[in-house]
Amino acid sequence: MSKSIALSLVFAASLGLAACSGGSENAANVAENAAENAANAADNAMMAAENAAANASNAAENAANAAGNAAANAM
Repeated sequence: MSKSIALSLVFAASLGLAACSGGSENAANVAENAAENAANAADNAMMAAENAAANASNAAENAANAAGNAAANAM
């Protein structure tokens, strides 16, 4: 949902810039670049979330390993 909102805002902003520029080709390029930037931002956010989840999983696994090692060393 945030991807579509971001894309809509960028598209609306690019149309505003295109209206001021006066060139239809330039307006198309601005809109295309804005859409690509929004898509890239959404992809980056998704990758950051995936990396954060992987880091949390690794931290939990490390904690479990440390607890296991401590228990084994206590014997």
